Amino acid sequence: MNILTAPVHQMQQYYRIGTLDNCSEKWNALVDCLSLKTKSAVELEEILETREKATRPHIWSLRTPEEARSHWEELFGHLDERE
Repeated sequence: MNILTAPVHQMQQYYRIGTLDNCSEKWNALVDCLSLKTKSAVELEEILETREKATRPHIWSLRTPEEARSHWEELFGHLDERE
């Protein structure tokens, strides 16, 4: 059973948003997925890297282990001090 055309899903969409779901985002994602499956590994890597750079930034701050250790010590190092 396709959840996108299921009556319960459509009624939830209508109740929450006021319109029925035409599932265009899901169809676009499917077509995109299928088209990426035909690309070589190098092309696929380039496409995905380009998309990642174009999307919004990560919510996490990515750090090297040294940066993470330094940041941790800065925030929580005082907890290791003995009274």
